[in-house]
Amino acid sequence: MSELILIRHGQATFGAASYDKLSSLGREQVRKLAAHWRETGETFDCLYCGSLRRQRETAEELLDLVPEDPKSPHEDAALNEYDGDPLIRSYLRDFARDEGFAPAPEWPVRDRTMFQRLFEAAAAKWIAGHLKPADGDANFERWPDFQLRVHQALDRIMSRHVRGSRVLISTSGGVIALALQRVLRYPDTEAIATNWMVQNSSITRIKYGNGRISLMQFNSLPHLDRADTQSMITYR
Repeated sequence: MSELILIRHGQATFGAASYDKLSSLGREQVRKLAAHWRETGETFDCLYCGSLRRQRETAEELLDLVPEDPKSPHEDAALNEYDGDPLIRSYLRDFARDEGFAPAPEWPVRDRTMFQRLFEAAAAKWIAGHLKPADGDANFERWPDFQLRVHQALDRIMSRHVRGSRVLISTSGGVIALALQRVLRYPDTEAIATNWMVQNSSITRIKYGNGRISLMQFNSLPHLDRADTQSMITYR
């Protein structure tokens, strides 16, 4: 059996001019993970990441755990997270006031709690197919299109790496949620709910081979789930 080991990127820079880079805490989370794996002697045959900066920066911290392919991760944009900004803008424009957000918050939303409430509400409309992009909503991706590209990307990777391969993938929470959906075949509403649970730098393991695919581990944080590092655990 071969294995996919999916890592959610370290904490990004919420509220900054560019969200798409690791915060100092995010980089330290991933370094703790790399140190944990060095201590346990765990290595991998190949390393993939999406093309987003936070995914690449996470992968770069893990490169020395891939001794046979150490120069750079294999970049695949199909492993990118969906862009949440146009989803929230569409929701604010068309639904927020009618669903209790009155007055509707201004964009961009800086408060973490309010952002999460809006994000969850927007995502529910998104997977139901109710969000409609306006002319200025660049990077709007329909839920079925996001779902298809992620499932196809995982299938491509699994077809390339067989015979006991151990493949490390640096990606994001939405992609990991769809990986679980690919394995467990649960409905779209459960997939998006899983997205909110995925912690920064967490480990999810999927075994595959001989026509079978199984979830072995989800959202594990062996490098942070200790008394002296629990304060480093984050969701956003």
